Amino acid sequence: MMNSATLTVSVFAAALFAGSTALAQDFTEPPSFGRVTLSAGFTPDPYVRNLTAGGSIRAQDRFSDCRGYIANAPDFSVNYSAGSFPLIFSADSDADTTLVINGPDGRWYCDDDGAESPLNPLVRFSNPSSGRYDVWVGTYMSGSGVPATLFVSEVGEFTRDSAGGGGGYNYGGGLDISLASRFADITLNGGFLPDPYQLRLTAGGSVSVSDALEYGSGSCRGYVTREPSVELDYNGYGSLYIYTDGDADTTLAINGPDGQWYCSDDEIGTDAGIEFNSSTRGVYDIYVGTYSRGDRQTTLMISEIEMGYRPSRK
Repeated sequence: MMNSATLTVSVFAAALFAGSTALAQDFTEPPSFGRVTLSAGFTPDPYVRNLTAGGSIRAQDRFSDCRGYIANAPDFSVNYSAGSFPLIFSADSDADTTLVINGPDGRWYCDDDGAESPLNPLVRFSNPSSGRYDVWVGTYMSGSGVPATLFVSEVGEFTRDSAGGGGGYNYGGGLDISLASRFADITLNGGFLPDPYQLRLTAGGSVSVSDALEYGSGSCRGYVTREPSVELDYNGYGSLYIYTDGDADTTLAINGPDGQWYCSDDEIGTDAGIEFNSSTRGVYDIYVGTYSRGDRQTTLMISEIEMGYRPSRK
């Protein structure tokens, strides 16, 4: 991005050179809510990520023209291949939120209340550069743990209502992917060994998946907890198979890297399984449920080989 580039938003947004104070904000830390790779013309548009806004760091102490309270590590990172479209970041929450972005040019961009929707921030790159955008979603008032939704678009501003009405997204009422996972946070690189990755866990919970997601397909079934069973950060590019292995009748509900929900019941007998074949790099929030109420033991399996793959047992 050229130094003369500005942010064209309806109200003021700050573009700052990364000086000594900016180094205190650590964009080298892994993003707390994952990353995604997008190319110009990406679909669906917007890309949606639910996360938790806020933190203990006062943004104005780091960057004089920024507002709000943010975390040390980025909330989310976008690796973007630019074309002829603008790149627009906006956030929506029940709270007053702000945005702080470190762009591919090393400059810092901030906004508070720049969106048309009241109290929502928006940062627009009219001529975006290719590269990595590290994003912090802050809260105007001090505190953390505020549920928020980040939108990345080449079209314009979005809110949870507008994206839900036109983008095919369902935000999973009763399911909160911003909560800490119940059993494990997993990072797997492409070609990981052993394959499959296996994790013994307890399936089930009190939340009805069909009520929470309200999908008409009927494929979203079972009972899960409000928080994800597992959060997977996958750094590969091949096919990915996520399935269960056990005696219980289990189900899966997964919020994928594209922000959409995927569900399975009885893919392999009474075990559930979901296959991801494209744009597989990113964060998966995995809910392992039981078809009927009650907790049951099962094993979560993650493989790059095939659906239902199990190592030979001697």
